[in-house]
Amino acid sequence: MAFPPLLILVTGDPVAATQARAGGFAALVRGGLAEVWDGGFVEVDARAAEALPAAERFAGVIVTGSAASVTERAPWILRTEQYLAEAVRAEHAVLGICFGHQLLGQALGGLVERNPHGREMGTVKLRIIADDPLLDRGIEPALVHATHVDAVTRLPPGAEVLATTALDGHAALRFGERAWGVQFHPEFDERVMAEYVQTRAALLTEEGRNPAALLAAIAPAAAGRLVLRRFVEHGVRFR
Repeated sequence: MAFPPLLILVTGDPVAATQARAGGFAALVRGGLAEVWDGGFVEVDARAAEALPAAERFAGVIVTGSAASVTERAPWILRTEQYLAEAVRAEHAVLGICFGHQLLGQALGGLVERNPHGREMGTVKLRIIADDPLLDRGIEPALVHATHVDAVTRLPPGAEVLATTALDGHAALRFGERAWGVQFHPEFDERVMAEYVQTRAALLTEEGRNPAALLAAIAPAAAGRLVLRRFVEHGVRFR
């Protein structure tokens, strides 16, 4: 069965070490889907686009992470929020990753703020609290790779909490019939996670964290990596 392409909305760039070695966030997402998606991709940089392409042209929309903050309320952020709110209302398949997760939360009536529990970085354990096709309760421990300072602190109306972490009570959310957000990075592998910790080592030290310990704790995150596959299988293929 032929499918339209997936749209990857690019909202930022990974740390320099990752970008130089592996490419941008869109390349990481494509890599995470290489074994399960053959419908093609279209990449659009939401920061630079004057208008975003109609969501109905695509099998689904994946919104990347970013070092930007939703709290900045820049014009491109507002424009992208409106686009995503309309896509969710029209029941298009949407997955927001990290910053994309936060964009969805804010766009649909929630609130994004600096995480009151502080920066979350490294390989962390996900606590799955609701059954959902995006997450697999059978994988224990459910490890994911995370790096963020902001968080969805107030849920939008109708959102369901799917999973939490020690520092984030809204680590995975379902926003609608075919719309999800995850605060972690399913497109990261261990090497990318290590590059983030190494890049942020000085900041982590200033915040009282131990970069060496975070590096030593990096582990394969099968539960996190599975999210991209599940989004295609349950959000896109069986729509």
